[in-house]
Amino acid sequence: MTNDELPAGLVLQRTTPTFSEASTPRGLRGAHAVAEGVWGRLVVESGSVGFVFEDEPDDVRIVSAGEHQVIPPARLHHVQIDGPV
Repeated sequence: MTNDELPAGLVLQRTTPTFSEASTPRGLRGAHAVAEGVWGRLVVESGSVGFVFEDEPDDVRIVSAGEHQVIPPARLHHVQIDGPV
């Protein structure tokens, strides 16, 4: 498994609505985590966002349209939005 892959055997539980730069909840822009035992996947449909794991604050990954970021359980992270998305 690479950092861009979800573990095999996971079952989709839910998805969130699609957010824009204007509708992204404030909580996603600050440090937060998915629950223990839960994996997340950020999918960017248009534009790009910065994605940061709090334990690697200097490593900002730019996730562009058509790309995704896998988020392990309980790992603190946040998104940076600087334009249309």
